[in-house]
Amino acid sequence: MATNQASQFQADIEGYIADKTLPLARRQLVAFQFADKSEGIPKGRGVNYTATRYQRLPLPFAPLSEGVPPIGETMTIQQVTATALQWGDKVTITDVAEMTIKHPLFKKATELVALQLAETLERNTFNALMGGTQVNYVNSRGSRGALVAGDVLDGQTVIRTDMALETLGAPRWMGDEMTDTKIDAGAPTKASSDPRSMPHYVAICHHAVVADFRQQSDVKLAWTYSDLNRLYNYEAGEWSGIRFCKTNMVPSFTGVAQINGTAGTAGNLATNSTYYIIVTASDTQNQYESRIYQVSTAANVTGPNGSVSVVLPALVGFTFNIYIGTTTSPAQLGLTAAGPTTGPYIGQAVQLAPGQTVIITGLGMTQVPPAAPATGLTVYPTFIMGRGAYAQVELDNVKFTYLKNADKSDPLNQLRIVGWKAFYGTLLSNVQFMARIESVSAYSTSFG
Repeated sequence: MATNQASQFQADIEGYIADKTLPLARRQLVAFQFADKSEGIPKGRGVNYTATRYQRLPLPFAPLSEGVPPIGETMTIQQVTATALQWGDKVTITDVAEMTIKHPLFKKATELVALQLAETLERNTFNALMGGTQVNYVNSRGSRGALVAGDVLDGQTVIRTDMALETLGAPRWMGDEMTDTKIDAGAPTKASSDPRSMPHYVAICHHAVVADFRQQSDVKLAWTYSDLNRLYNYEAGEWSGIRFCKTNMVPSFTGVAQINGTAGTAGNLATNSTYYIIVTASDTQNQYESRIYQVSTAANVTGPNGSVSVVLPALVGFTFNIYIGTTTSPAQLGLTAAGPTTGPYIGQAVQLAPGQTVIITGLGMTQVPPAAPATGLTVYPTFIMGRGAYAQVELDNVKFTYLKNADKSDPLNQLRIVGWKAFYGTLLSNVQFMARIESVSAYSTSFG
């Protein structure tokens, strides 16, 4: 009996693609909201923004002598500077793609570049905050590399950091409006009846760190009764006068075993010397240098045509940077033909594809790699800050570009371009108004 089966008619089956596209993973944008908004840089005044603070006068040491005027005090200023940089990106679509693809590519490109803009500003803010100089390591460890398994965020370290900020006089949100704070002890305040308006500092931390902190018995009790008092985006809870906000965009640093270089004679390293390298890996999504390889053993290079070859791991989802120097703390990028061919990092050993052998032919621009944690450990920074710790400085507002019409460079109107650009910088207004706690976590960010 002749039987007609579906497999005979595959060529006549019309494939189905859903009209609605699938959702993207969520990004919790937190850091940008706590920045002050500066007045910006006027056009024609360069790219540097300088803010000035007049320092307090020393208090007099002794009372006045009768009829004798005081010597007087010299006024001093303190200045901080930020440099505005232009950031931007674009998506280019052909007319053929727009006409033949099911989903509206131009509309989707518009949505994606808007997300990219917001996430870029958030990522750049975190990179700027890593420049803060006040750091506490959990359990009073002396450095990132000294942290060990079990050094999770704890109440004692948070209290120690909060105490230091209050001692320095870091202003709090919802309070400390006067430079010299004076409170009438007998007067009722709004804060006494509304927990949301109590003066507080803000902490920004990774979800894994929040999970560790939740396990502290005193924190667990406090957060049980404060779940209704949310104030900020992605706030986890309030404890000890600090409101904790969680985000999956905070950077992290994983220590990885060293990658060694091999001395060669294919470059321009001129001196007979020992060279050390540090390799870092950046995730291709947020571009954080999140995997920090330990410093290499010495490579004995013979000049004047010395070089160092480095075999990079075949690690999907990452690109690599290579730092080189004559000490175990290299602070320069390497030079290599495998580096970018356009942009500010032309010829530098950055954005290197995995799995290749890279020849470092010289010393490049000065840049310090992130400090490496102990091999196998991931370290998370938690930022605790007061009001006025940092600001966003604009030279030019964010601008979106939608190019859909023919012009001299595209006379047949074959291309559509969606792009954005922003000209701004992040100013660390007062590094004493912020601190960073570094810790490991008892939790893994994967389901392993």
